[in-house]
Parts: sequence; structure tokens; C-alpha cells
Amino acid sequence: MSLDDDGYGNDSGRSGDGYSTIGGTRQTRTRLPDGEGGDGYGPRRPARSSRSLVTVVGVIVLLLGAIAFANMGGDDGDKGGTSGNNGTQAGTSPTAATGTKPVTGKNGEIPSGFAHDEQGAQSAASNFAVALGSADMFTKTSRHVIVDSIYTSAAAAKLKAPQDEAYSTTFLQKLGLDADGNAPQGSTFVSRTIPVGTKVESFSGDTAKVSVWYTGLIGMSGAGSTDPVRTSWKTWTVELSWTDEGWRAVSDTQKDGPAPVPGDVAASSSDEISKAVEEYGGFTYAR
Repeated sequence: MSLDDDGYGNDSGRSGDGYSTIGGTRQTRTRLPDGEGGDGYGPRRPARSSRSLVTVVGVIVLLLGAIAFANMGGDDGDKGGTSGNNGTQAGTSPTAATGTKPVTGKNGEIPSGFAHDEQGAQSAASNFAVALGSADMFTKTSRHVIVDSIYTSAAAAKLKAPQDEAYSTTFLQKLGLDADGNAPQGSTFVSRTIPVGTKVESFSGDTAKVSVWYTGLIGMSGAGSTDPVRTSWKTWTVELSWTDEGWRAVSDTQKDGPAPVPGDVAASSSDEISKAVEEYGGFTYAR
């Protein structure tokens, strides 16, 4: 459910059981002058490319690793949000609502009960990305619960140790967190994944390959923060398998983008970001 040098993980991608950095594409961006104001972060700064941000991005990504949310009712004739092409090619309105009802079941805090079809696979992949890009991934106990809820049992067993190692005390300190993954008093650690769209790469009964295009938020909001909340854009592709427990993630790959040109809305103050994170909850995604 992300969250490289744009600030959403530590490596910009993860493939199979290893961790690797996926390079971005060189771009020329035109930015209008920033307006003056007293936001908590000062004038807009160009994207940072420091190694510390690369580290931040990859760890979220590696959790979106070999893995990664609608009792599907209604008509299944238009699976995957496509029109008359069985999910192999984008239709004229690929993000239009399908009329499928969101699931009401939950596996812990993660939606469950997705249908055994293309729409169900897309819903599962989107909601898995949201969970894996959440701030709960930075705390060992909650991270293990999420991993066990999303991965197949075999994949989860292989991933926990590498993930625990990646979320070292040193790494957490770089994000401004303590050894247990907690933010300082008066500060809010933000880590969210927001799916923008999904695509079925392949589907065959009990297996599916789904790509999730998403934007992510990560950073520390609070007085004196030197790591303000920023955004990233990624595409996460996950292999899914249908088990007795429904769709479960098996393996994945991830790459940067597609990323739009940044807008010219002035950055909000730290207090505004903290308030928004507290007041605005997330969604259950369904196709």
C-alpha cells in the first residue's frame, strides 16, 4: 500500500529475494518560482538525491518485496476494469467503477475476502501495497503481522529476517525514529502508499500478475524536522497465488515512475501535515 532518491524506501526497488537500487530516468523539469510564505519547510527545494533518502526508499520497497484489499459481487463480465478485452489491454475508461462491492472482512487490519478473479487480484494487490507502505512496517511486531497476512507462508518465512535486518537501529535513527520505530514526542512519522491505478499483466485461474502504479508519502512532520514529508512515484508488480486464505503475494519487482511534473502548490507547514495525517484515514481499494 511505496511509499530511491524521492524518499520512499531505501533501495528504489526489490526483485526476488535480493535488494537492489533501480535507477531513475533523467528528466528536465520546469518549476515556477515559489510563493513567499511562512510554511514550516521554507522555499521548495529540488528533489534530494542523497544516499540517506535512497536508503529510506528501498526499505519500504523491499517490504513491497516478494509479496507486496470487497466480497466481489455483481457482474464479473468486465474483469480488471477493462472493456471487452479480458484485462489484456486498457479500455477507454480503465479506472471507471465496476460496481463491485468493497469487502467487509479483514485479516487483522488488512481487508480480505477478495474475489477469485481479475478484479479480486487487483484489489488485493492495491491493498497489499497500502499495508506494506504504512508506518506500521517500521515496528517489528506490527511488521511481522502484516507480512504474515499478505505473503504466502513460504515467502513470509524467507522475508522476515532480511526485513528485520534492514530495519536496523541505525536505519531507523536516520529517519528520526527510536530503536522501536517510534517518532519523537511532538512529531508524526508519515509513511503512506496511495494506489493510482492497477493493471493485470497476466491471469490464469489461481495465479495472477498485477502492476500497481502508486504515489507515496514519507518523512517526519514536527518542529525541527530535517526530513520533511515528501512524495515518490513507483510501479510495483506483484505475483499472486490463490490459496485457502485467498490471494497471497509470492514475489515482486518495482521500478520508478511514471512520475508527473511536480505542481506549483506551496508546501504546507509541518503542523498542517501532522493534522492532515491524523484526520484523514485511508481507503479500502476495490475494482
